Amino acid sequence: MSENCTHDCSSCGENCPSRQQPQSFLEKTNDLSHVKKVIGVVSGKGGVGKSLVTSLLATTLRRRENQVAVLDADITGPSIPKCFGMKQRALSDENGIYPVETKTGIKVMSINLLLEEETSPVVWRGPVIAGAIKQFWTDVIWGNVDYMFVDMPPGTGDAPLTVFQSLPVDGILIVTSPQELVGMIVSKAVEMAKMMNVPVLGLVENMSYVTCPDCGREIHVFGESHIDEVAAKYALPVLGKLPMEPKLAAACDRGAIELFEGGWLDGAADLIKSLPQREL
Repeated sequence: MSENCTHDCSSCGENCPSRQQPQSFLEKTNDLSHVKKVIGVVSGKGGVGKSLVTSLLATTLRRRENQVAVLDADITGPSIPKCFGMKQRALSDENGIYPVETKTGIKVMSINLLLEEETSPVVWRGPVIAGAIKQFWTDVIWGNVDYMFVDMPPGTGDAPLTVFQSLPVDGILIVTSPQELVGMIVSKAVEMAKMMNVPVLGLVENMSYVTCPDCGREIHVFGESHIDEVAAKYALPVLGKLPMEPKLAAACDRGAIELFEGGWLDGAADLIKSLPQREL
């Protein structure tokens, strides 16, 4: 394989071994795990609310009586346990590692559930981070799961590449914000997904607007949104626009995201529910 390989054989003229004998890098789950659908939640940059969207989607699907799990692949910046108010550590035995369940029964695995102190930094190089992500998939006893959401680290580096290559991802949601920069950021995420043959289900815009408490008018703090233009460019649906809602921020801070009220991501949940069943 060339050192400049893009993983896109359709645009490559090299006659490398990978092309002659395509190799799958997919890892198998623990024998006690049966995960039906895997959805990645992606952002091209940090700080746009990817973990918030992951938590809201997991809660929404759980409210619909589904078995839901969250794999926190953001090893150096894990936020999922904080959103759900999880303080206990994950346990293990000879069979594997057991995920920790939230108050409503969402199964979660995150590096913060394995550390002695949740504030301890994870100062690891790329290969070690990639190995941890794989172990969350192979060594954790997930049981029966209808929908697993993978909270991906931002960008297009080693960790997202590991998720795309090692997990059978059924599709990804790209989380954005309203700034003009969003066009370039979304483009990078879409192009990476295309290279890895992973379907992009649609876009979700966070911090889209603020609702005036007096008149109810939507105020666009960051200027007019460009998400519809970007979505049209790539023929993708806009699956939700989240407001800057103080109650949501407060719910995350106190670990009570499962109590949120609002149907902003119902469209995204409907689309995920409609995905064809993958054979286990």
